[in-house]
Amino acid sequence: MSCAVPAGGSALPRSAAAEGSQQSHEEDDRKVRRREKNRVAAQRSRKKQTQKADKLHEEYESLEQENTSLKREIGKLTDEMKHLSEVLKDHEKICPLLHCTMNFVTVPRPDALTSCLPR
Repeated sequence: MSCAVPAGGSALPRSAAAEGSQQSHEEDDRKVRRREKNRVAAQRSRKKQTQKADKLHEEYESLEQENTSLKREIGKLTDEMKHLSEVLKDHEKICPLLHCTMNFVTVPRPDALTSCLPR
């Protein structure tokens, strides 16, 4: 008795070959779905990473502007301090309170202070 191989090419009974083919098809479908799911997750991850980088760049730009503004303010305040120091130095040269021989008074009198103020 000889065993002939059917035209389909499988020596397995028709139901076993169909089951194997169906399982293989299901596995292929699962792989395709898994790849698609992974592709979508990767796109989402790249988009999130790009958004994070964009946000950091915006924050960087904002901090740079703030830093520039603060440096400008430091320059202005430094100039003002130099000017006021010069004004004080000039005033100390002519201030009667500093040259008073009765310098032991701890609380200056208001009338003496007004005489020192510019008019």
